Amino acid sequence: MIAVRHFALLAPVALALAACGSNEADVPAAVPSGEAIAATPAPAGQNWTETAAATPEGGFVLGNPNAPLKLVEYASHTCSHCADFSAQAAEPLDEYIASGRVSYEVRNQIHDGLDLTIAVLARCSGDPAGFHPLTKQAWASFGEIIQTAQANGPAVEAAMQSTGPQRLQRVAESAGLLDFFAARGIAREQALQCLANEQTVQTIVENSNEQSERLGVTGTPTFFLNGARVDGTSWEGVEAALQRAGAR
Repeated sequence: MIAVRHFALLAPVALALAACGSNEADVPAAVPSGEAIAATPAPAGQNWTETAAATPEGGFVLGNPNAPLKLVEYASHTCSHCADFSAQAAEPLDEYIASGRVSYEVRNQIHDGLDLTIAVLARCSGDPAGFHPLTKQAWASFGEIIQTAQANGPAVEAAMQSTGPQRLQRVAESAGLLDFFAARGIAREQALQCLANEQTVQTIVENSNEQSERLGVTGTPTFFLNGARVDGTSWEGVEAALQRAGAR
């Protein structure tokens, strides 16, 4: 049985649009500042925007593993603000990553069963390089995903209230996520196997709970730059922090 503290696994799908919460904590931002940092070219034949790895914290980092500026986002797949940030940051953030100055890691803060299902499927390619593209595509289709889940609300709710390794399989089926990810290279049988892996599911939930509590992450998106919380949730605020820290 998965312990749930920071999210309601059985939360109604109708509430998904309000799942973001807030990261406006009383802790002031203490982002680093410094001189301009020189670019670090990727090795010949490589591109930092295609260099990815899983992290010990359960996230996935994109970019130069030795980048002097390490941006971490705690994000939810049922958070509209996270989808907005993904759209705003897509091109400019890639430019920072390509320079070798900045690495970008996404860690999941799980808000509900639909969110958890997408988090599992985004990992399902078996290749760390597959996580960020699948995550971006899910956020790009945020409205479509939420609309489909709400249109099939009773079936999704029944799936969320089921038990055992088939639970997330049923959520994915009823919310149209098996077809969505199949169109993006995750075959149905592969997706079903991933969703039935209770160890993977448990680890995602435990990482979300433990890190949210330890770091005071109360909503999404929440950003950290070199371990310091970044104020705000927009690309404009994150870019300003990167610039102050030397990514210019």
